[in-house]
Amino acid sequence: MNIHPEKLFLGRPETEPTPTKGALDKRIYNIKSIWDNEHDNDVGIEKMLRLFLAVSQFFFPGLYIKELFSKKRHRYQDLAVDVYVLIKLAFPLVILVNGLQQNHLLFIILIWFMVETMLYVPTLIFASDVIARPRSYRRSMLLLFINYMEIIFDFGVIYAHGDFMNAPFTHWFDPVYFSFITSATIGFGDFHPITPLGKFLVSFQSTLFIIFVALFLNFFTGKVESKGYFGQFTKED
Repeated sequence: MNIHPEKLFLGRPETEPTPTKGALDKRIYNIKSIWDNEHDNDVGIEKMLRLFLAVSQFFFPGLYIKELFSKKRHRYQDLAVDVYVLIKLAFPLVILVNGLQQNHLLFIILIWFMVETMLYVPTLIFASDVIARPRSYRRSMLLLFINYMEIIFDFGVIYAHGDFMNAPFTHWFDPVYFSFITSATIGFGDFHPITPLGKFLVSFQSTLFIIFVALFLNFFTGKVESKGYFGQFTKED
């Protein structure tokens, strides 16, 4: 067995041709497809929502990272997206550990990243008429879990940024703990919001994660194929 380190990140060599269309061209064509009702005869608020989601991707760096690697093989684009997703996961933790939650520039960047994550998954579900399905739904599930954790950490920074709680946070993990408790909707313990804005943020996060789990996880889990150990036996086995 030949051991090649690049296989860890890039897998086996691809045989399909190099993509001819970039990520930007695909997204522009996707908007045109929604506008012209090429796949769905939607109207009114549904069509406006789908157009909004499709257009929103142009305001975030993820699309341009894909464009940068779109003329290479798909595995290079996937690897670039993986790195970007992990950077977004680590970013709020770096802010909290170093006590930088009051830095306005970093806070704005964090909100920018978080909004991208919150809009990206519904865009895939509701507004990707001509975007090819992912090569691996298991990879999509893994990235979805990382997105879930990222938003929890992002809300932790938001709670640490403002003065919303009944007691101050004394450790960098306290706002992350409170964010976990809020996302799990299991009730408050040491901390609870006392300001109207704090109560709104908690309500918004709880609602967001209920939708996230109930809708988006259900959408992807229904598409994951059973392979490996659980897929090699029949019922008779």
